[in-house]
Amino acid sequence: MFQGASSLNLDAKGRLSVPTRHRDALGPVSGGGAQLTITKHPDGCLMVFPPAAWEVFRKEIAAMPMDSIGWRRFFLGNAMEVDMDASGRVLIAPELRNFARITKEAVLLGMGSYLELWDTQVYAAKEAETMKAPMPDVLKAFSF
Repeated sequence: MFQGASSLNLDAKGRLSVPTRHRDALGPVSGGGAQLTITKHPDGCLMVFPPAAWEVFRKEIAAMPMDSIGWRRFFLGNAMEVDMDASGRVLIAPELRNFARITKEAVLLGMGSYLELWDTQVYAAKEAETMKAPMPDVLKAFSF
């Protein structure tokens, strides 16, 4: 279960260091790292999946009806498998960085079964937009 936010910086090669608290949950592979899948999110960020969560998501998307082919292309056609190295770094492909407008400063958010990767400024604007909107009915009955 991923939760919490981490401020990160991409290096000159487009790599980011995954916070230590998430590394074990992302799953080890030979060589000490993990294989992850990164794809686009409709809100303009990237989704980062460990293998088991990606397989569940991939099956759900692949099973969508033919009239959803555009969304299948969006999620599956843009998905990239990447290896986390033994130092916990992951290379974010230029195509995905460009989509999410991530240049240097990023925010990694735990979203339960996956992580979201945002450009820091884009995320701040999205969060401000959310806070200005009316609270959804499902949250109005929630006890804080």
